[in-house]
Order: sequence, then structure tokens, then C-alpha cells
Amino acid sequence: MTAQPKGPASYFPSIEKTYGRPIADWLADLAASDLDGHKPLVEWLKTEHGMGHGHANALVTYHRNPGKWSA
Repeated sequence: MTAQPKGPASYFPSIEKTYGRPIADWLADLAASDLDGHKPLVEWLKTEHGMGHGHANALVTYHRNPGKWSA
């Protein structure tokens, strides 16, 4: 039986389906950005990539602390 993802990762299937890119690509973009801090990264995803707030927040939350959300 496969465990359901928890926390921000629970949004990942919807993010991939909605925006047509794998999560690894989004995380690489976040890492390559010159931005620091949660809010600036969320705003960047929303304004530059047209991402909704919930999806942007989930990606940034995971990006900033991936170890917290590992199985």
C-alpha cells in the first residue's frame, strides 16, 4: 500500500497536471532564482508563472525545507 503524500507534496500531482511541468523543474527554478524568503518566492511564481497562491505556497514551503516533508 502506497502512503499518500502529506504536506506540500500533496499538491504536487495537481501542480504537474495544471502547469505541465514536473516538480523537479519547479524546484530547480526556485533554487536558481536570486530571491530569498518565502513571500518573494511565492510572489515570483504567481507573477512570472501565473501560478495560483496555494500551488506556489506548496512549492516554496517544500523548497525551503524539503527534509521536513520526506517520508
